[in-house]
Amino acid sequence: MADDHHDVIIIGTGAGGGTLAHRLAPTGKRILILERGDYLPRERDNWDSTAVFVKGKYRAPEFWYDKHGNEFPPEVNYYVGGNTKFYGAALFRLRPEDFGELRHHDGVSPAWPIRYEDLEPYYTQAEQLYLVHGRHGEDPTEGPASGQYPHPPVAHEPRIQQLSDDLEKRGLHPFHLPIGVNLTQDENGRATHSSVCIRCDRVDGFPCLMGAKSDAQVICVDPALKHDNVTMVTGADVRRLETDPTGRTVTRVVAELGNGTTQAYTADIVVVACGAVNSAVLLLRSANDKHPGGLANSSDVVGRHYMRHNNLALMAVSKEPNPTRFQKTLALHDWYLGADDWDFPLGGIQMLGKSDADQIHGEAPRWAGAVTPDMPFEMLAHHAVDFWLCGEDLPLPGSRVTLDKNDDIHLALDEKNNIAGLKRLQHKLQGMLGHLGMHEHHLLSHSIYLHKGMPIGATAHQAGTVRFGDDPGSSALDVHCKAHDLDNLYVVDTSFFPSIGAVNPSLTAIANALRVGDHIAARLG
Repeated sequence: MADDHHDVIIIGTGAGGGTLAHRLAPTGKRILILERGDYLPRERDNWDSTAVFVKGKYRAPEFWYDKHGNEFPPEVNYYVGGNTKFYGAALFRLRPEDFGELRHHDGVSPAWPIRYEDLEPYYTQAEQLYLVHGRHGEDPTEGPASGQYPHPPVAHEPRIQQLSDDLEKRGLHPFHLPIGVNLTQDENGRATHSSVCIRCDRVDGFPCLMGAKSDAQVICVDPALKHDNVTMVTGADVRRLETDPTGRTVTRVVAELGNGTTQAYTADIVVVACGAVNSAVLLLRSANDKHPGGLANSSDVVGRHYMRHNNLALMAVSKEPNPTRFQKTLALHDWYLGADDWDFPLGGIQMLGKSDADQIHGEAPRWAGAVTPDMPFEMLAHHAVDFWLCGEDLPLPGSRVTLDKNDDIHLALDEKNNIAGLKRLQHKLQGMLGHLGMHEHHLLSHSIYLHKGMPIGATAHQAGTVRFGDDPGSSALDVHCKAHDLDNLYVVDTSFFPSIGAVNPSLTAIANALRVGDHIAARLG
């Protein structure tokens, strides 16, 4: 056993764990960060579409199993910074309505044990910390903000500005997508010569070679490690948590190290932040006599209520060329909570990173015959306008993570869960194409973002497997994200979500980590 005892062990370095480490670093308490992966290598392939998307070079070399026992490659990356190394850095707040009970076509999205107002100060702090560019007040569905974004919006390039103008002419309310990048713009919206971000076309799904994307490693982990009281062990795959005989206290964190040895670590407080699937797996794998169903699982909810959004990546074909490079600057939430012809939430539309020729060629066999002969695949990339449609899926008890006797991960998912709203959202976009300068029938499913059309493999927005709540009978964590069943165990990734809304979950995970960090700091005195 490592003989040096810590005040806090944090397992995982993504949006939750990395942010928490940053929050606790100034306390002077002894903090140990355990990260399963290593630093992502900086190399040309970071920005190569074929390497990143087609070959999946940086994806974890593992397979999970669906409810039919078929294996699939999950969209997970084990590096310092977690999945934020590859996220698109779209940093939205949940809407105030998302914190209450929301009725959908297929059921009810449950209320949270906290309100928007409880998290709002932390949302503002999270936006400051992660260098979010945007403008509060443009999106009519957003909640009140106690502070403006720290940086002005990333300016639209001409084709996207035209799209924004065309949407406004239709009476809609497009707004600048809030995005975390270390960008300084001149009066024309171009990156200044001293800007870290260069406004390239590699923001969405690629790691940033410039360190300009606000990922958890750059923003939180590296600065935290400058404190003498914070240390990190990489290549530490935590296999189980052990408790004292009462079952109330985690006493040992047992990890397999990169050199093949096993090491145990101890701390007064243990925080799990491995991602919604792997956090649930760790708790289930840590079952013992006092916790036969897994740690923190007297309610039998650990691993259940898995959510990952109902997503569609769609490529429209613009009549005019679209030379945009930094395309991820616009979003539309007019139908987030409903529409004049539909009483239930539809979700949101946002721009994706600009697709390129390599991605188009990767999709080519699927699109054969879908495009007119006068639009060869080479031209598609130059005319592509890429949209991301995001609808809420509901937390079902049967959508769950389990372990089999071989320690393999199984993910059961109802892929038809609450998709009626998303289909209507797609129909809304399809119906507008002609008015937006696009070919009316060219809206192509862009599944390269979803790993060859395997929806269950699209785990980038995973959430909900270790939900928090007031009732220990129906939740695993209390309002501070401490396990009901244990005195010193916390979970601070997206596992705690009781519902997921229809916006990217990262900023909510970050804000919550700041909130829980304040609670833990007060507890440590």
